[in-house]
Amino acid sequence: MTAVDPAVAAKGALTLDEYAVLARTGLAAAHWDFIEGGAGEERTLAANLRAFDRVRLRTRVLSGVAEADTSTRILGRRWSAPVGVAPMAYHTLVHPEGELATVRAAGSAGLPVVVSSFAGRTFEELAAVATSPLWLQVYCFRDRDTTRRLIERAQDAGFEALVLTVDTPRLGRRLRDLRNDFRLPEGVVPANLPSHGVDYSSPTDHGRTELDPALDWSVVSWLRSVSPLPVLLKGVMTAEDAARAVAAGVDGIVVSNHGGRQLDGGTGTLDVVSRIAAAVAGRCPVLVDGGIRRGTDVLAALALGADAVLLGRPVLHGLAVEGQEGVSRVLGIVVDELSDAMVLTGTPSTGAAGPSLLETGDAAPPARPEPAAPARAAAPESDLRKEELHRSVGDPVLDTMNFLNEITGRFPEAVSFAPGRPYEGFFDTEDIFTHIRRYLDHQAERGVSPEAIRTSVYQYGPTAGLIRELIADSLRKDEGIDVAPESIVVTVGCQEAMLLTLRALFASPRDVLLVASPCYVGITGAARLLDIPLTEVEERDGGISCADLEAVVQAELARGRRPRAFYVVPDHSNPSGNTLSGEARAELLELAARHDLVILEDSPYRLVSAGEQLPTLKSMDRERRVVHLGSYSKTVFPGARIGFVVADQRVEDASGATSLLADELAKIKSMVTVNTPPLSQAAVAGMLLASDGRISQLNAAPAAHYGDVLRVTLEQLARRFPEARRAESGVSWNEPSGGFFLTVRVPFTVDNAALLRSAQEHGVIWTPMSYFYPDGGGEHTIRLSFSYLSPADIEEGVARLARFIEAETRRWRSEDPR
Repeated sequence: MTAVDPAVAAKGALTLDEYAVLARTGLAAAHWDFIEGGAGEERTLAANLRAFDRVRLRTRVLSGVAEADTSTRILGRRWSAPVGVAPMAYHTLVHPEGELATVRAAGSAGLPVVVSSFAGRTFEELAAVATSPLWLQVYCFRDRDTTRRLIERAQDAGFEALVLTVDTPRLGRRLRDLRNDFRLPEGVVPANLPSHGVDYSSPTDHGRTELDPALDWSVVSWLRSVSPLPVLLKGVMTAEDAARAVAAGVDGIVVSNHGGRQLDGGTGTLDVVSRIAAAVAGRCPVLVDGGIRRGTDVLAALALGADAVLLGRPVLHGLAVEGQEGVSRVLGIVVDELSDAMVLTGTPSTGAAGPSLLETGDAAPPARPEPAAPARAAAPESDLRKEELHRSVGDPVLDTMNFLNEITGRFPEAVSFAPGRPYEGFFDTEDIFTHIRRYLDHQAERGVSPEAIRTSVYQYGPTAGLIRELIADSLRKDEGIDVAPESIVVTVGCQEAMLLTLRALFASPRDVLLVASPCYVGITGAARLLDIPLTEVEERDGGISCADLEAVVQAELARGRRPRAFYVVPDHSNPSGNTLSGEARAELLELAARHDLVILEDSPYRLVSAGEQLPTLKSMDRERRVVHLGSYSKTVFPGARIGFVVADQRVEDASGATSLLADELAKIKSMVTVNTPPLSQAAVAGMLLASDGRISQLNAAPAAHYGDVLRVTLEQLARRFPEARRAESGVSWNEPSGGFFLTVRVPFTVDNAALLRSAQEHGVIWTPMSYFYPDGGGEHTIRLSFSYLSPADIEEGVARLARFIEAETRRWRSEDPR
């Protein structure tokens, strides 16, 4: 290693390599050898570094990417960049503050830390200073009680995941430590392990004696029985083991080769990432640990299918040189280099990274290893590679919804508060034929010929829709929205309306969509399909605060991004049930005018809620700032799949010619669904005609029912959790004025594992609110949907829910068995 200019060091203008030089200079030789040796020693590290060196990223010009979004979501939590701190023992060996300094620095950077079982600071100390996620790296000791107590302490301190190191059946020969006869200095001990009768002075000897060398796949189930925390496996280096891990139910994989000895010291972690990512197929996050030294290394790992990386030795180098400040600078260097690399490769977000970023010449490995040619008669192992598909197919939101559907299917006898569906007691199959016949008769009464009527229901029909006049009439009578029929596009459900609107409005990588948090997953899912960056605005108890929204708008402008639109459900929102006040609605429209912001208004629950409703934003809109997204799924019936969008904004082209935004949406729709099914439109039209366009009158009985079941749900919650008991248990809920949903706050963590226990042991299903937070949150809140249930079902369901909450609260509060 070359010397570092002291003047450069004093300015803090160091590279990661220079931090390593200074750390080696400042540490005792034996201490340096210990942190650098690793179980696989130099060959493993060299293989990892070579693998990254072989990768070449493709520079792109005129990409329009002025600033990259480095953030990502892992296990439901937002990280400011796809970088975490890898588990490393004995930080106190290089700096007195040890892991405290590391955790503080990582928190300031918005990055997580994987804390070693052999940390020199207690879990409680670390949790007290942490502002970003902490995970526990777990070694499985021969004495399982030691491992259990370690996990329980971390869980009680607020750690969020377990990372089991699985590649240490035998510790390698640490030649440097053997030659130095290395012993830990007095006072450097693991702060969270038994302190009496255990000799930690020789880490290698202790590991050989105490760690269980005979682990098998049953250890995953054992960890599940010990803790509800997500489990990741660290040390996976083959696609076969990755697939086996997913089948065993792990929540994540860490590709790593320096926890134990490798048979092939020439294989780096990056060499196997694409194969492992393909085997995992998006079912859980894949992280890479080993050899990361540059921001380009991070981007290369993402391009090959990883979701994030863990940074190890460079963190200790920074800690040894400058303590907390050194760790902050090391992390900052890597994240800044990542951001630069993303801009230079035209990569607007981490989710947009893929194999196309990589050169495929001889100087770089292929984006995925080429399989050996199969025998002619053999079927291929797979037709497609997951890493070659759009990254949205691996979005956690899709997995969570699939999990919810799976749970519902597995436990048909459970009372389900999950689906936000209309109550089926108001449906009659024969009505569908009546509705269609009414619309056909209406056409005939208007003078439409039998041949034209036949064509209208049998053929594709106009892209913008058959029934725009009826929808415009209904909106004017029911909602005070007075727009021309030409401003409306009839869509395949409101979900298509969202997709079309987002596609039309968002043209630049600088454009960002603002959403409330928590937020309906349909809009966030559509944005991710279209690679549209999302920024959340945290919802308060009474709904969105315009002051909060304006602060977010200004912050985005300061970042060089353009807040293009804000999506909001102003009435009885899904999932929170909140309603925006009249004053807030007026403020929102004023804010939109000040900042040239489009408001995407989605309000499907107004006309199925009892009582007088506040005006829609669109009815108050005098400057055409609002695009109104509509749906007949709740007011007519979901099976029709009829939605609409009111887009009366004028669009001017370069020649000065103008059109309506609705016209542009119809062009996009012609390339997506071509048209909306005429028979479905006819059924909805028949219902509009039956009520003279006043859907509110048609829905008087359903609205009364939904008001009743909301009241019953609130009454049953109050019965099962009287006020005194609420204060003691930490259980609370909101009281919406209508809609289909309310939320219940509980003291314990609400996740998929808790949902499974609720369905399996108590016979009640609900939705974790964490599903609805784009950047993480809602871990202690449950969404209850009451619309689909009868009062008797609700009474029984809330009783079961109360038993589940009591059991989970006892579990959460259980004392340390020691």
